[in-house]
Amino acid sequence: MNPLFPRSPQLDGQDVEAKRAELLDYFRATFDRYESLFEVLVGETAYTIKPISLRHPLIFYFGHTATFFVNKFILAGLIEERIDPRLESMFAVGVDEMSWDDLDDARYDWPSVAEVADYRRKVRAMVERVIRDTRFTLPIGWSDPMWAVLMGIEHERIHLETSSVLIRQHALDFVRPHPAWQASAEHGMAPENTLVDIPAGTVSLGRALDDPYYGWDNEYGRHKADVAAFKAARHLVSNQEFRAFVEAGGYADDSLWDEEGKGWKRFARAEHPTFWIPDGKGWKLRLMTAEVPMRWNWPVETNCLEARAFCRWKSRESGLPVRLPTEDEWHRLYDHAGLSDVPHNAPAGANLHLDHGASSCPVDRFAHGELFDVVGNVWQWCETPTYPFDGFAVHPIYDDFTTPTFDDRHNIIKGGSWIATGNESRHASRYAFRRHFFQHAGFRYVVTDTPVTNPASAYETDALLSQYAEFHYGDEIFGVPNFPKALADIAIDAHKRLGNRSFERALDLGCATGRASFELARAFKRVVGIDFSARFIQAGVKLAESGSLRYTLPDEGELVSYHERRLDELGLADTAGRVEFWQGDACNLKDIHTGFDLILAANLIDRLYSPRRFLRDVAHRLNPGGLLILASPYTWLEEHTRREEWIGGFKKDGESWTTLDGLKEILTPQFELVQGPQAVPFVIRETRRKHQHTLSELTIWKRRS
Repeated sequence: MNPLFPRSPQLDGQDVEAKRAELLDYFRATFDRYESLFEVLVGETAYTIKPISLRHPLIFYFGHTATFFVNKFILAGLIEERIDPRLESMFAVGVDEMSWDDLDDARYDWPSVAEVADYRRKVRAMVERVIRDTRFTLPIGWSDPMWAVLMGIEHERIHLETSSVLIRQHALDFVRPHPAWQASAEHGMAPENTLVDIPAGTVSLGRALDDPYYGWDNEYGRHKADVAAFKAARHLVSNQEFRAFVEAGGYADDSLWDEEGKGWKRFARAEHPTFWIPDGKGWKLRLMTAEVPMRWNWPVETNCLEARAFCRWKSRESGLPVRLPTEDEWHRLYDHAGLSDVPHNAPAGANLHLDHGASSCPVDRFAHGELFDVVGNVWQWCETPTYPFDGFAVHPIYDDFTTPTFDDRHNIIKGGSWIATGNESRHASRYAFRRHFFQHAGFRYVVTDTPVTNPASAYETDALLSQYAEFHYGDEIFGVPNFPKALADIAIDAHKRLGNRSFERALDLGCATGRASFELARAFKRVVGIDFSARFIQAGVKLAESGSLRYTLPDEGELVSYHERRLDELGLADTAGRVEFWQGDACNLKDIHTGFDLILAANLIDRLYSPRRFLRDVAHRLNPGGLLILASPYTWLEEHTRREEWIGGFKKDGESWTTLDGLKEILTPQFELVQGPQAVPFVIRETRRKHQHTLSELTIWKRRS
């Protein structure tokens, strides 16, 4: 029997060196298994051709998980230097299903497979060195630097699964069988699906920060709900059960699809599940590396839109109120079945954690009480869009794991699949995908009259994001003009007088929630807004797409006020089509971000981990004669910037050395100071009666020809 793929380690105990060895083993096993997945690809082209149009080619994912270690280790203070800045800018952003992540092939000059493999070897050595040499104590908690080690490993395990889906969507010519990735051979006719009574009960969800296992931000906090009694399908919906929907014309019947589903169906020209392959008068099933005769008793794999359409059809045919379960109802199934997480030293009692092969298996193989496959085999779509539990907080070094999905467009999947390992396999995990996306995911239906309630609020409740939204789009406070608008007005005026007279492209770097980007687009034909925080970017995207943004602000104590800001009311509706938003690192921008006539960097340099690198690099991103506009209160803090990276604010050769002195020293070889310094005030609202009043020093620099 093959050894078990290591489980997510418990992070408490007494023996630090034993835990160090366990972490090293966990990392090596994960890194090795991930690389073995890519061994199923045939030839260089298999890495650089996109399996589907909505995702990057696989060469990106081969490098991305390694880059993630580097990026998070820098933020956690575990390392100080990058390994390969060029590759790390290219492989940085993996959230590629958002409208703001441009996937234009012309923008990426992908490296060779050999180059990425060599990069991965360097990252492997670095991570092993960090695990071996870093001092730490037990337990390892959310705030500890070593948490970043677990974060990197669990992130790679997520991509182990998502990359396997992309390989499954690749042309067969690009893949080959592999002994480490052998599918189950067990198949036959499916059992008849029947209903099981699930009694009413209460679910209490959410983890405490002292839970001794790694978790992602959306798992923490509190949620409690009373769940009414309902009936649940005994089995996951099998390919055989789903065939009746296909043969009844379910894909052609628009009455079974909501507007989102009809839109996807037209776009994809869908007539059957994506992994079903027509074969004369019958069907084959596409697995990761092969097409095989249809496995009728395996679970059907669909996106959420298809699962919903099936439930509407089932309801119409049966006369029963059929739908997908909510997240709370799935937890009632889990409790009713009396399950627990995958054991550390024994195979899972489910098709989970790669313990039983590299594919789905029959829906009646793993019994869980009266039910089958409550966990494992395939993920199960829920009716619940993902949302934050009470007490939710983002992790300081990974603020964009979940927040971009709090948009009512990402539905939760529960239970894990055959390749769900580590944190993915734990019942507390909360992963979510766009409803049109495919994973190794299927569904189980429930029968209930209880309506679905979405716990998510239409108002943004992230405290920091709401504060910045008000800072950017809120009312004037104490007679102080809106700061981002004031800066954009100064920038446009200066560019007319002092710039290169081209208003083609502007860059708003550190754009936060995007007000200055929209304001610059009054004058420039194209404006790119870039920020390190995905949740800030999302606010700008939401405004560009819908024209409005809602959020709450604290008034006093637990009392809040509700706010809505609209682009049309700010006179900015016409600018939305000229603005695009990217997530990015100002100290390591992608090579494509060049050719700008103006760059605005507002309240940015004193929050960068390497402002000197940014300032030395920025000139080549500007066209000759272009303007660089810097504004900052110069609040240098070692929590953001290492002392040796400060531009000013210290004694040098016994004399006071200001940030302006440092800017002149660094920028003068390539820039001329043409305006400033001048003070630009701003006010940030904390509560109804408490505000911060600050002066930002603005300087304008012209790139020498």
